[in-house]
Order: sequence, then C-alpha cells, then structure tokens
Amino acid sequence: MARFSLDDAFIEGLSSSAGDVSESETLPPECYTSAEFYEFEKRALFDSEWLCVGREDWVKEPGDYFTTSIVGEPIVVARDRAGNLNAMSSVCQHRAMLVAENHGNARGFVCPYHHWVYSLSGELVNAPEMGKTCNFDKSSVRLPAFKTEVWNGFIFINFDADAAPFGPRLTTAAAAVAGFDLARAEGPRATTAKLAWNWKVMFENNNDGYHASRLHHGPLHDFVPSALASFPPSKPEDGGYLRYNGTLHPDASFNATQRALLPVFPGLSSEERNRMMFVNIPPTLSLVMMSDMVIYLIVRATGPETHEMDTGVLVAPGASADPAFEHRMAMNMAAAGHIISQDMHVDELVQVGLRSRFAVRGRYSWQEEAQAQLNRWLVHRYTKTWAALRDKPELAA
Repeated sequence: MARFSLDDAFIEGLSSSAGDVSESETLPPECYTSAEFYEFEKRALFDSEWLCVGREDWVKEPGDYFTTSIVGEPIVVARDRAGNLNAMSSVCQHRAMLVAENHGNARGFVCPYHHWVYSLSGELVNAPEMGKTCNFDKSSVRLPAFKTEVWNGFIFINFDADAAPFGPRLTTAAAAVAGFDLARAEGPRATTAKLAWNWKVMFENNNDGYHASRLHHGPLHDFVPSALASFPPSKPEDGGYLRYNGTLHPDASFNATQRALLPVFPGLSSEERNRMMFVNIPPTLSLVMMSDMVIYLIVRATGPETHEMDTGVLVAPGASADPAFEHRMAMNMAAAGHIISQDMHVDELVQVGLRSRFAVRGRYSWQEEAQAQLNRWLVHRYTKTWAALRDKPELAA
C-alpha cells in the first residue's frame, strides 16, 4: 500500500469529490484516518469556521457556566454578572491548569493549582504571591476570549478573531427552521459520548438519506422512505445545507405509533408537517427535525479517528408541562435510541473499513446528494487553505 502524502496532487484529486452527485466519488480514505490530514484539517476548518459548543439555555443565569472542547482546545462558556455571554479558553495563563470543569454556577474561576482567580469574563482578578515577580502586570493577563454568536439558541464560537459574522451565511437554514422557534424550544442538557470514528463519518451518517430505508427498515422508520428525499441547493460558501424527507402521513415521528406524541411546534406550515428535515451546519452541528421533536448533535472532533458528540432533544415551548410528558418522551426516545444504535454500529465498522488497503473512492446514489454538498463545503476550504499555505510558507509554521 502506497504511503500517504499530503501534497499538491492529493489536494487536486479532491476535486473529483466536489462535483455533481451523479459524477462525484467519495473523499479518499486518508481524509478519515491520517493524522497528517487531521492536522491540516484543523487549519482548514476548525481554526476559522464557526463551531457550535452548546445551547444558550445552559447558561441562563449570571454565574452559569459549562465547559467543552473541540480539536483539543478546552473551552469555558459563562454568563457574567452583567448578563453577557463569554466564551474563553479554560487554560490558566500561569501553568496551563484548567480553571473550570463540567458545569455549574460560580462567582469566577479559581485555578485549583495555584489559586489564580479569573472573572466570569476572563480577566485575572487575583494572583497570589506575585508581588516579587519582575514586570508582572496583572491587568495584562486574561483567559483568551473567542468570538461568539448565538443562532436559534445555539452558541457558536470562532477561534479566528477576524472571522466575519456567521448569521449572513445561515439565511437559508434560518428560513427553513423558523417555524420551530428553536430559541425558545425546551430540552434537558445534552448527554455526551466518546466515539471511535472520524467526525465526518458521523456527519455523513446523519446527512445520508440513502441508508435510511435500508439500515432502519421496519415499523420505526418506514413512514419516512428514502425515495421521498429532496435536497435544496447550497453553495460551498454557505454556513450549512439541508435535506428534506417527505413522510407518508402528517406529523410523523419516531415512535411505535409513527405519529407525533408531543405537541407539534406551533409555527409549522402544512408542508412542514408532512416532512422531516435535516439541517447540517458543519463541522459541528446537525439537526434531525420532526413536527414534535428536534434531535441535535454537536459533533466535536478529538483526533483523526475519534470524536465526542453531545446529543440533545428540543420540544415545543410548554410541552414539558404535560403530566404525561416523560412517558410520551420515553416512547420517542426508545425508537430514536434503536435507530441511533443501528447508526453507531455501522459508523464504527465504516471506520474499520476506511483503514483497509481495499478501501476505495466509491460512487454516490442520488439519495446521497447531501454527501456531495458536504464534500463541496469541505473541498472548497481544503483547497483554499492549501493554496494559502503553499503560496505563503510562513503560514505553515
């Protein structure tokens, strides 16, 4: 098996994955397995794209905070006393200890190692026994801050301080989800899983209409057949892309009755109640949307063949007040859990296959148009970054 080399020829070869779905082939296996490619991908995507880190209702009150990480960068998100939302590195600027773990409510962040104290907005407020340190200016030290935007209740950050605003790139997605009123939707805190496959395998699986009627065949899924999939057009410059999938009856939902058990989101049109929708905002957020429930996946790359994923559920405002809510939700989650377990099993085996010397660049069905849209989104950024690194070698340092 030839040794992988990230070079001009490899990057140029990605163009065969970025055309029309009827002519395209899958990305090379090395895009899912190579440590070298993963390091390049961090530069091409994660250093400058908007990344979802959680929900705004996880930090409702002053002092509320939560922690997370993406591509190895520890992050803390906090609501300060003035009500401002702050996203920062949680790395202490003294000896690199993390100043926050998990989630909770605090007056500030105290590094447990040497008790340096930071405010909820990241300023260093106290540094014990530093008075004898030459040229130490406490006011010049703070936790590195990230650009932050909130979209439909989801918090996004960007490591690039010069990043353009995200909202203008999400106009199509915003219009598509408007009827769900996601900013006011209710739901418990997401659960987190560590998964042994590349983040793109996870993203592709959630985008993929082709497998649904095959892998998930049976009474929990047959009401949303793959043949009714459709794919609104998107441009690589957009913040995301969509997949619609018609249903055999209105208000279809994942449970044994095949119908909505929870209150329908009140803003949905008749057309929207006769389909499911998949909203994908790479490289971190994917939504599965039905008329009574939204499942969201926050996909966080951790390595070339691993990622973590936060999985949460949103329902219509007020839905949880129903005394039978927990029982109805349990029925939905039993069906969703069955389907998700099928997906997890094949995702794990796909990653095994991608390591094989016999893994090839396959061809797509029309029902995989969302894969082609993801490829175009990715390849646009890969080629742009590669050209910048080639033309300005100092950027590669």
